[in-house]
Amino acid sequence: MTTADREDEDASLVSPDLGETRLGRWRIPTAALRAYSMVFALIVIWLFFQWRTVSDLYPYGLFLHPVNLANLLKQMSVTGVVAVGMLLVIVAGQIDLSVGSMLGLAGGIAAMTQGWGLLPSLASAIVVGVAAGALQGTLTAYLNIPSFIVTLGGLLGWRGVILYLSEGETIPVRLPLFRNLGVALVTPASGVVLAAIAIASVVWLTLRRQRARRRYGLPVSSTAALSARMATLTVLIIVFIYLMNAQGGVPLPVIIMIIVAIAGSFLTQNTTFGRYLYAIGSNREAARLSGVNARTHILAAFALLGGLVGIASILHTARVGSASPDAGTLMELDAIAACVIGGTSLMGGRGKVSGALLGALIMASLDNGMSLLSVENATQYIIKGAVLVAAVGFDMAGRRKR
Repeated sequence: MTTADREDEDASLVSPDLGETRLGRWRIPTAALRAYSMVFALIVIWLFFQWRTVSDLYPYGLFLHPVNLANLLKQMSVTGVVAVGMLLVIVAGQIDLSVGSMLGLAGGIAAMTQGWGLLPSLASAIVVGVAAGALQGTLTAYLNIPSFIVTLGGLLGWRGVILYLSEGETIPVRLPLFRNLGVALVTPASGVVLAAIAIASVVWLTLRRQRARRRYGLPVSSTAALSARMATLTVLIIVFIYLMNAQGGVPLPVIIMIIVAIAGSFLTQNTTFGRYLYAIGSNREAARLSGVNARTHILAAFALLGGLVGIASILHTARVGSASPDAGTLMELDAIAACVIGGTSLMGGRGKVSGALLGALIMASLDNGMSLLSVENATQYIIKGAVLVAAVGFDMAGRRKR
């Protein structure tokens, strides 16, 4: 073996150019390895809580009972929607610490404007979110104030605004249609139709991606691997719909979260805007020299995050049935943790919507499972904080190794 071959052997243990990690004789894409690790961690968490919730009433465990899974997914939907928006900001090399306070403000505005009618009330929450996000984006992008400082100020400022407007009072949701947005279930028949559409979409998108890679001369998966991937996703969709129909139907907030996730994934993976966000987060100066207007894109990312926080505030207010001034407290930490656990780098330039949703599911599973076990709040905070620090530590360790 020549010196050059030996150096290549050492360097190929982790290849930043190929994005692969070597395990023995196999090269596995780093992103895929991270995703498999997170899926394995989620399975372990679910099995642990299922085992710990075995009782006389639930001899096989309560955690994976369809009713509890539906509650878990409804709880996750709020964090999931915010995490999609947070991903846009983080991949651009920024951060937003104000989304919890912003959610409380937008939800409070929606509750206070119920007298205008359903659509104006919902629109007011989204408009407030976009305006708050755009303001913070402007201060960050055009005045060069670090986003950490701007959004830390927003964390305090937006909470003060809703406290002032609501006078510290909790505002109940009076409109039945508003309330249904957080608790309604689609009919089982509609769930079957959605499953059929989802399965057809999985098959079409997988085959389309395979054809595109073959057309451009890129490596393609084998027929067996392709079939296994489609079969696995099909089984997961069928099981999901079966479990949800077993408890009455798919929760509407979950469908809204999925729609947001699909839109976010398309925006980040299939548009010039999304690619530019990754370029800005990877190397802002190089992106600028390539003709990318970093300021405009950062402003747009913050505004989009604000709009998604507005949607999340509607789901949260509708599910709880009221808007309180302290709504959304620590939501920013859940959203950031979801992104980081799902493989998003806090340094920018890397992350996927699917990973953020997986991270949100892990965080929601921890919350739900510890609540079922009546774990005290102090311990819950410690465990969630440790998970967040560990996730960031693994990300930084991986970067140093590469």
